Amino acid sequence: MEHYFTNNENLKSEIRDINFSFGAYNFLFKSDNGVFSKDKIDYASLFLVKTFLNNKKCVNSILDIGCGYGFIGITLSKILQVHVDMSDINKRAVHLTEMNIKENQVDAKVMESNIYENITAKYDLIITNPPIRAGKEVLKEFIYGGLAKLNKDGEIWFVLSKDKGAKSMKKELDNVGTCTLVAKSKGFWVISLKNS
Repeated sequence: MEHYFTNNENLKSEIRDINFSFGAYNFLFKSDNGVFSKDKIDYASLFLVKTFLNNKKCVNSILDIGCGYGFIGITLSKILQVHVDMSDINKRAVHLTEMNIKENQVDAKVMESNIYENITAKYDLIITNPPIRAGKEVLKEFIYGGLAKLNKDGEIWFVLSKDKGAKSMKKELDNVGTCTLVAKSKGFWVISLKNS
């Protein structure tokens, strides 16, 4: 199965629009074949964004890692009025995110990066709906690799399915830093991790 974690140059492009509203904010996202949740806003990503906004902390810098077409980063940038960096290994996702940054007129930039490979800055918040289908080792790189990219008191927020490792990951991370199960919904857990 071709999925969002691979670059398939031969995959036919079929760009489609996804309209999304959050309170008073309206968004239009361009999506395409070869990216995660191409036809609608993914429930877990939406749950992650809503949970973060409900527990809003003061953040001046955000990284949306594995950004897909940019839903998480663009939504947070617009609502919080803050600069967001985004990255993805998938070239098509990066191109779509560039289009969506312009479309939604937010202060953000996107780069191509294999997880943290090309990330040089540090952030108050790293947020991600990691590509669980890419395997547990990749998932761990998304989380553990982010710890070195946090400012003092910075946090990583991520969403995981309880059935796909959230329980064991939470247990493991309790030994790494301050790890909090922030919210649960429909089998998904939103977890935050702070350097100890």
